[in-house]
Amino acid sequence: MHCFVYASQRKADTYLWLDRKDHFDVLPASLALLLGDLRFVLEVELHPERRLPNEDAEVVMEHLRTQGWHLQLPPQETLAVPSGTQEPASESRRQDE
Repeated sequence: MHCFVYASQRKADTYLWLDRKDHFDVLPASLALLLGDLRFVLEVELHPERRLPNEDAEVVMEHLRTQGWHLQLPPQETLAVPSGTQEPASESRRQDE
């Protein structure tokens, strides 16, 4: 499946995949407003075996087939305490009370 990728100028690390070049009329108005101006970044041939860094190719293809677009959001960052790290003593006391 041939597709076209655009970067949002308003939302960092947010990409819009389209089934046709410049086919923006398939987007809901609220999504188009949220994304703001888009910059063309990539034209790619997508197939189920193709490995993508942050997306599942089959999910992208399904969205392109059913709605004509796919939204790629930035990966979620999490703050976690590494295992084996002890919490401060003051926190331990509060939990015991």
